[in-house]
Amino acid sequence: MREVELRARLDQHLSHPYSLLWAQTQVIGSLGQRTVDEALAAGVPCKQIWRSAWAELELPDSYR
Repeated sequence: MREVELRARLDQHLSHPYSLLWAQTQVIGSLGQRTVDEALAAGVPCKQIWRSAWAELELPDSYR
């Protein structure tokens, strides 16, 4: 997964521009107490970030 796909998925579930704010401010424990943006900057793979965001948002399995 690339960052553009990660951002598109966040937009799909949170709507743009709220998804941008969420990615900047929502601290996710499974990402080492980082936000999506911080995890991206630290080099965490997008697929791992999506799985953590998916769990944090409590989305159905079909979106995994």
